[in-house]
Order: sequence, then C-alpha cells, then structure tokens
Amino acid sequence: MNPIERLKQTLDAAGCRYRCEEPLRLHTSFRIGGPAELFVTPDSPRQTAQLLDACRRFGVPALVMGNGSNLLVPDEGIRGAVVAFGASMSRITRRGNTLIAEAGATLSQLCRFAQQEGLTGLEFAWGIPGSVGGAVRMNAGAYGGEIKDVVTAVDGLTTDGKAFSVSAQEAQFGYRTSRFVAGEIVSSAVFSLFPGSPETIDARMAEILQKRMEKQPLDYPSAGSAFKRPKGAFAAALIDSCGLKGLTVGGAQVSEKHAGFVINTGGATAHDVLALLRQVQEEVLRQTGILLEPEIQILK
Repeated sequence: MNPIERLKQTLDAAGCRYRCEEPLRLHTSFRIGGPAELFVTPDSPRQTAQLLDACRRFGVPALVMGNGSNLLVPDEGIRGAVVAFGASMSRITRRGNTLIAEAGATLSQLCRFAQQEGLTGLEFAWGIPGSVGGAVRMNAGAYGGEIKDVVTAVDGLTTDGKAFSVSAQEAQFGYRTSRFVAGEIVSSAVFSLFPGSPETIDARMAEILQKRMEKQPLDYPSAGSAFKRPKGAFAAALIDSCGLKGLTVGGAQVSEKHAGFVINTGGATAHDVLALLRQVQEEVLRQTGILLEPEIQILK
C-alpha cells in the first residue's frame, strides 16, 4: 500500500475529513492553482497533530494553509497533503480584555468579534483577507498596525505534531515574518486589546475599508501586495515610476489602480504570475538598482 493510501486509512479511522485531487484555485484568493493530492480539513489542534504525525511516519509531504490569501500555487498542484484550517478551526473566545482565536478564523471574523465585544486594537486588520494563522505567521499589517502589536502568545505545532506555546517575544516577529515561517504551525493566538466603544470601533473599521476600496483593486482576484516594502522606499511607487502599471503576461497584470498588486484578470496561471513578477523585478532593478522581494508566498 502506498503512503497516500496508508494516510487515507489513518484519516478515516480518526474521522478527519479530506478530499482527493481538490482544485486549490477554489481555495486561494488568486483563484490560481492545480489540485492537492489530498486536501485535509482537521477540526481541532489534536486532530491536526495526529495528521502531521501520520504524514511524518508515512513520508507524505504536508503543507498547512490558511485562507489562501497570500499564496501562489503551481499550476501542477501540490503532491502530498494540504492541510487547511477553516471553519472547523475558527473558534474565538474572550477572556477579560484578551481574545483567543484559532488559526482558521479569518481576520474579518476576529475584527468583527472584537468590535461587538467593545475591544479596540484590531481595526488596522479589518479587510485584510487572511486567517489568524497566516496573519501571525507573516506578521500581517496595514494602516500603521501589525499583528505583533496585539499578539501576546501563540500556541503552535511542530511539523511532526508536537504542541508548544511561545510568548510574543519568542515568536520573533519582524517585517512580514516570524519564527513560524521556518515551518512551525500556528494553531491559535492570544490578542491583548483595550476597552472601547463599539460604535467608534465600527466607524474606524468602515473608514479603513473605504480606503481599501478606493486604493486597491478589490474587484479582481489577487494575493494582496505582490512585493515587500524595500528599505527606504515603497514597492508600488517604484513600480509605478518605472512605467509598469498595466504590464501584462497572459491573464496576470500589474494593477492599473495600485501598482503594488498583481491581479488575475481572468484565466491567469501561476506561470503567468511568475513571469510577470520576474519582469517587474528585472525592470525595477535596472532602473533603480533596487531588487524587490516577493511578499506572495510562492509554492513549488
């Protein structure tokens, strides 16, 4: 029996849901990506740990994904198991002025929960189309705030399913990075907030969403900001100054509304996006001497 069949038997015994050859374009904000050999949706950290341990024992590669909002999945798909934290791992609870959120909760769910509970501090994250797990992993940020400003502790799993907890300092947050980028998996996080007026919080969230709608190409699939902010400059401004707005490869285009975004205008492939990113990097480097680093996580 091959490793995938052995893993499927283990998942069946554990009552863990999975689908075979699931198109990942259905699970990414880019709407790009081939099939996952196994698309697994555990419903608890314990079930996730059992799954990761089984993958290790059977030699099956495992990739954990959140809301798929910062990913470029190859057209050929992903072999092995893609582990997706979704609605079944999205519980949010309040304890005093802190919120404990599981990795599968979306940032929008978390922000709205905080607003309804009269807790302020998360407004900057309203409209970021990611999950708690992905946001902690990448230290997501916008409008003057970052996840590191509000997270006080993180529960995680090693790649072979061992549970651990770390403080915010131990999480090693940096600009769009943390210790979890190296492979450890976020299972939940604790957010420390402050009492506030639900009406005031809601107004601030509406203001931020309006800014996003005015400046960002939200009417097209994308993976958010295509490039990280280089030291002393802004990626979008550099791309714009190099005359690259509207540059197109296949169905992928540098947004004419916001040069920091690469959008899927319809039918874009991962190959289209990769070719476009390379062209942008090469031209910006040629004209400015600055090499832009992709912010999109490019899977192989």
